[in-house]
Amino acid sequence: VQLQASGGGSVQAGGSLRLSCVASGIIFTAYHMGWYRQAPGKTRELVAIATIGGNTNYADSVKGRFTISRDNAQNTVSLQMNSLKPEDTAVYYCKSDRLYGSGYREDYWGQGTLVTVSS
Repeated sequence: VQLQASGGGSVQAGGSLRLSCVASGIIFTAYHMGWYRQAPGKTRELVAIATIGGNTNYADSVKGRFTISRDNAQNTVSLQMNSLKPEDTAVYYCKSDRLYGSGYREDYWGQGTLVTVSS
């Protein structure tokens, strides 16, 4: 299983970036796909999730600025980030998550991509 994230970089406040994560080795349509981030000295937090049913959820801090989307044909989940703020600076990780009927949970993490927003 591999989740390959890309698209990070440095941008000034107010700018935009688009992150992408390509998954291989999993049945993509069976996994919820999410983006998480971890800022220096802080715990990892959920940014956005796109469920297998097509629903999306966002952290309050990014609502209205970030958009998550998934392309099941390309096994890809993307995160469009607009109106970036310095507090969005973090390493961003993609994650796949599957909950089986038995209650067993299976998840995989990508390697992370750094987003730096300067003021």
